[in-house]
Amino acid sequence: MKRAIIFGATGGIGQAIAKRLAQSGWSLYLHCNSHWAEAAELGEELASLYPDQDFMPIQQDFCAADADLKKFVEGLLPVNAAIFAQGITNYDFLGSQSSEVIERILKVNLENPIKLTKLLESQLLKHDHSRIVYLGSVYGGQGSAMEAVYSASKGGISRFAQAYAREVAASHFTVNVVAPGAVMTPMNAMFSGETLADLAEEIPAGHLANPTEIAYWVDCLLNPESDYLTGQTIYVSGGWLE
Repeated sequence: MKRAIIFGATGGIGQAIAKRLAQSGWSLYLHCNSHWAEAAELGEELASLYPDQDFMPIQQDFCAADADLKKFVEGLLPVNAAIFAQGITNYDFLGSQSSEVIERILKVNLENPIKLTKLLESQLLKHDHSRIVYLGSVYGGQGSAMEAVYSASKGGISRFAQAYAREVAASHFTVNVVAPGAVMTPMNAMFSGETLADLAEEIPAGHLANPTEIAYWVDCLLNPESDYLTGQTIYVSGGWLE
């Protein structure tokens, strides 16, 4: 059975990834940090559509200590793939951000994904075609003012993926980053309709991405035929910035 864990499955992009992978025959762990009701509802929806697959909501604080992360991974059934779709930002000047905010962004977006990758490695190496996909950002390639720490975390995950992919490539274990540009998700709800319309005019494709347009590329990377693509950051941005 193909089984993947989607970290951040209740987010706008995470839900789209879950629905796409379920359609492709994957059983899924649907991770949430705090939105348990949404994760349970998503699991029920997918189970009704694909009764021969398993959909298991699972909760874990992404700022947890190392011991808690280890216990979390030890409680999982074997997985073939891990998708890190979680992510947080704080739209503000660096000088106005507290140390606690900076530490949380780095822990959620970079530090704990790396630690979880280490913990998952032994079981992923047991499979013929294992996959890790991180959700990066166009801002990992070109930093964004007002999101300096977020940009650093997303740039960091791209460089980590590039390096780590070289360690495990001989095992048909690929490690890649899908880096969206502007996407219509709740993360962008802080901006006015006028601001989003102005942004769309800057994007050569003429619109913000739908989360399904990001999920498509994650699905492609999980295909066994994608063994030869590893260590890459794929910018799905409509031609914007990268």
